[in-house]
Amino acid sequence: MAKAKTRYRCQECGHDEPRWLGRCPDCGAWNSLVEELVTGRRGAPPAPRAEPSAAVSIAEAPATSAETRVRCGLAELDRVLGGGLVPGSLVLMGGDPGVGKSTLVLHLLDGVARAGHSVLYVSGEESVAQTALRARRVRAEAEGLTLLAETQIERILEEAERLKPAVLAVDSIQTVHLSELGSVPGSVGQVRECASRLLDFSKRLGIPTIVVGHVTKEGSLAGPKTLEHVVDAVLHFESEGASPYRIVRAQKNRFGSTQEIGVFEMRSEGLCGVENPSELFLAERPAGAPGSVVVASAEGSRPILVEVQALVAPPAAGVARRTSAGVDGNRLSLIAAVLAQRAGCDVLTQDIFVNVAGGVKLTEPALDLGVACAIASSARGRAACPRTAVFGEVGLAGEIRAVTLPELRLAEIAKLGFSRCLLPAQNERRLDARTTGDLELVPIEHLETALDLM
Repeated sequence: MAKAKTRYRCQECGHDEPRWLGRCPDCGAWNSLVEELVTGRRGAPPAPRAEPSAAVSIAEAPATSAETRVRCGLAELDRVLGGGLVPGSLVLMGGDPGVGKSTLVLHLLDGVARAGHSVLYVSGEESVAQTALRARRVRAEAEGLTLLAETQIERILEEAERLKPAVLAVDSIQTVHLSELGSVPGSVGQVRECASRLLDFSKRLGIPTIVVGHVTKEGSLAGPKTLEHVVDAVLHFESEGASPYRIVRAQKNRFGSTQEIGVFEMRSEGLCGVENPSELFLAERPAGAPGSVVVASAEGSRPILVEVQALVAPPAAGVARRTSAGVDGNRLSLIAAVLAQRAGCDVLTQDIFVNVAGGVKLTEPALDLGVACAIASSARGRAACPRTAVFGEVGLAGEIRAVTLPELRLAEIAKLGFSRCLLPAQNERRLDARTTGDLELVPIEHLETALDLM
């Protein structure tokens, strides 16, 4: 069998060379030449298609319904995926080392296998015995779960063609390689070629495929950006420090929303879904402590109540600092300026520390009012009302602006037993009175009013 021919192509300008060079001789870019397979001789006619495709009206195109999706057995993960795995989809899952990516994939495959399907888990980092030991520890022992320790992509696809599993998982894309390429596993050329082979397999047989990916020290997915372009969904598995809670976010999803999150807790028996994150995040809230405010946030269609904590202290080094965990630092500086100029609470010369309890990261503007109230509460040494929750965006003029999904936020507030809610006046005017129940609604138009009422 003749060895496949390879060439090195510049990722910046497209120039190709028969051997690797540190610098592209055409555009001058460094380390841009990547090994690629030569698919055919120059000038050779293209291979004919076995089944030529034809244009189809959108009314006649087959639609994927919720019933055809493959349920993972993990409600939190199904929520992020938009209802389950779509047949023929390629899903990329990334996250920091040790966060639990492989454990989550094992739980997913175990859930599918317990529904009566066969699944295949391919590990390029562990032997079958090591993978089985970890699977037993997290109680992923369904009968239909098949393990394979292999790094050669041709052998992986050959075994997958033979078994035809309901779901295929490859852990990880940086450890598998194509034997026709001479580069090492994890290189740009290898990652791209292996991902293309998995994509073709998934689309051709309609088998959903999950690929685990490593991340760089900056937190982005390792490998070429093409990897994120070709997959159907990119899931990011994250945690905050030593917190036992994990959050799955969809950075890209062709078959669902990218605003949903899934919350998990890492326990000795593996990952467990958290059905009510609000109750969990508020479980250890201190009673009567200044600087603590409950905020109704929303991620996608899921409302989450979190505790925002603030501490205002004299500057330690003569220069005021702004430190935040779970809150955008630029947003924190903006709110501090609005408090000083529009609400009569000057904290610009003080150190400000803001934290979202539980290690969750929130970026939506509805968090603004809670952050402002928490900072003012700490600065004045007066505790906020413990049975009051807030939400709303703070503008530069000190006005409180409307936010999305007020009904869902209010329902979650009432569900957890709060008696009063401070919300934007515009949201309150548009609400149906029947949806609020016994919850007292206090419409707010300006930040200074909110601080007085809290």
